[in-house]
Amino acid sequence: MTRIPHETSGEPNPLQALTLDRLRRRTSMKWRTYPADVLPVWVAEMDVPLAEPVVRAVTDALGLGDTGYPAGTAYAEALAAFAEKRWDWDGLAVERTAIVPDVMLGVVEMLKLVTGSGHAVVVNSPVYPPFYDFVGHMDRCVVEAPLGVDGRIDPEALEETFRQSVAGGRRAAYLLCSPHNPTGTVHTAAELSAVAELAERYGVRVVADEIHAPVVIDGADFVPYLSVPGAERGLSLMSASKGWNLAGLKAALAIAGPGAAADLARMPEEVGHGPSHVGIIAHTAALRDGGAWLDALLSGLDANRRLLADLLAEHLPGVRYRPGDATYLAWLDCRALGLGDDPADAFLHRGRVALNSGLPFGTGGAGHARLNLATSREVITEAVRRMTAALD
Repeated sequence: MTRIPHETSGEPNPLQALTLDRLRRRTSMKWRTYPADVLPVWVAEMDVPLAEPVVRAVTDALGLGDTGYPAGTAYAEALAAFAEKRWDWDGLAVERTAIVPDVMLGVVEMLKLVTGSGHAVVVNSPVYPPFYDFVGHMDRCVVEAPLGVDGRIDPEALEETFRQSVAGGRRAAYLLCSPHNPTGTVHTAAELSAVAELAERYGVRVVADEIHAPVVIDGADFVPYLSVPGAERGLSLMSASKGWNLAGLKAALAIAGPGAAADLARMPEEVGHGPSHVGIIAHTAALRDGGAWLDALLSGLDANRRLLADLLAEHLPGVRYRPGDATYLAWLDCRALGLGDDPADAFLHRGRVALNSGLPFGTGGAGHARLNLATSREVITEAVRRMTAALD
């Protein structure tokens, strides 16, 4: 499977378009959680203007008063076309999709279909904290299969976890984060095929959170889980949310493999009432017409990864940073700094810069922090300066 390389879009770098003063006028979580003297480089919101096709589509909808209930398959059709162009995958069948409010709520609905109360949901720690929160709240048991020291799926650990999770005839699911948050790892076709083989062997159902799929560096190939041999009974959640900064415009798609179509058909009809119609319009426009903007973003993120690596090497050589192949998140190993299990706390209170604490990411998160790279060079530079000051 060969992904289409990033094209030269001619679009300006959206990460350099907004000043810090303008960003501080925003009222979302990133900019309102901490006092004004704190520089926020934490939660997964991007410091960008929206892509023009998205703005135009939403503005047109508002002008028409097109703010009713969602209908149709335009979102799924746009995603299928995007997947074929970007990932060379023509297996996204529109008839095996359903709209859901967002990816995590879609994950919950998919897990309800394939597991029962008290059953195990396997995750690869360290991993996105809501995996623990949402799964726990739905009365399932999170079981960790930690990533290997190389930050990749450890097949031996995964197999042993699967074996334990289905012991006694219990059902289990594997909540796969692909690409992986927070490490930025892009799972290979061989790795995902091995996952599918293990899942089938042990009767574990795979639910793949693929929300970061559009945000993959040039030269790395994102492989949709449902495209690999043996994944026919898998379920996937996708969205334009991360690629185009649309978290506030709720909409996502649940996608079933051929062997999971009957499962998806059992999802309650009212789940489809949760997404925003305007959100669906925005996501559809992003996938259909926002490719040039996305390519400019990806180029800007490539530059930011290099910048962060250089700044850390110069000012904080004790921080280990291995740039990931996907996401706009940097996973920082700060254990050598002597800041304890929660270096983000020290950065916040001593340096007035907000990163995500590594602790909620589960096993492997202690001593780590997550930094959001989807911002300007100036903000990244200032963030590292403040992190350095926290050591004084």
